[in-house]
Amino acid sequence: MIKKEQETDFEQSLKSNDTEERIDIWFYRPIGFRIAKVCARLGITPNVVTIISIFFGVAAGVLFYYQDIWINIIGMLLLVFANSLDSADGQLARMTDNKSRFGRILDGFAGDFWFASIHIALCLRLIDQGWGIWIWIPGVLAGIAHVFQSAMADYYRNVHLYFIKGESGSELDNSKDLLVEFERLSWRKDTFQKIVLHGYMGYTRMQENLSPKLQKLLQLIHSRFPDMIPLELIQDFRKMNKPLMKYTNIVQFNTRVIFLFLWLFIDQVWLYFVFDILILTPILIYMVVRQEEVSKYFVYNIELENKYG
Repeated sequence: MIKKEQETDFEQSLKSNDTEERIDIWFYRPIGFRIAKVCARLGITPNVVTIISIFFGVAAGVLFYYQDIWINIIGMLLLVFANSLDSADGQLARMTDNKSRFGRILDGFAGDFWFASIHIALCLRLIDQGWGIWIWIPGVLAGIAHVFQSAMADYYRNVHLYFIKGESGSELDNSKDLLVEFERLSWRKDTFQKIVLHGYMGYTRMQENLSPKLQKLLQLIHSRFPDMIPLELIQDFRKMNKPLMKYTNIVQFNTRVIFLFLWLFIDQVWLYFVFDILILTPILIYMVVRQEEVSKYFVYNIELENKYG
């Protein structure tokens, strides 16, 4: 009975089997769950866990600068632990019902801090190896590509969760609602919150600008089904959209880190930038195109139903 209750608690700490990656379920989520349970007992909040993860992730990036495999291995372990903490903060938030928009924003930007540190460290390492300052060009391009990949993967996951779990089970935001909240805050009293929210609005607009057909679908859903999405529509969307979730996982943490560790072991870290730009970016493009096709299909059917229904 106790084991069954623990399994139930663990399952409730997950977002959804549709959106969870196998490596996360098998490795990071169990570790994160244990960390989250300890933090819950100690009264540590999800935001504190996120901030701690930033320090470990940035420290990992710094250690990748050194051309010593044992130092690099320590960096790998720190990065794995940082991602375990990143898993734990979300699980802790769901377990304790301590969710907040600021927490979501902080959690989203945590990975950006990690990988900014990694990209800078790899560029400096390559310069020391004689590559020249031009290596900053692919380093920066790969960093920009990473931001787009992570942003769209996270957005599509939240859209999927919105359809199968509703607003309470998703972290889907839109720039119009964020603008209302932004204007309600005072620059004098809420300076930090306004700065953070302004940056998040730009981040959200980027996601929306790259998914115009999806935005039209969401608008139709809100206007046509303000109270509840019909079960048949949920099932149809899940069936068509679920295969795309594997692409959101590919461009996220696990795949890129596995290859990053490989490049570190063979001391060919320049391949990390090539992989990010020439492999993961085409996957991102394919993911965006396919998601837009799915959205177009449902927009057409909903509008057809409105016209003749």
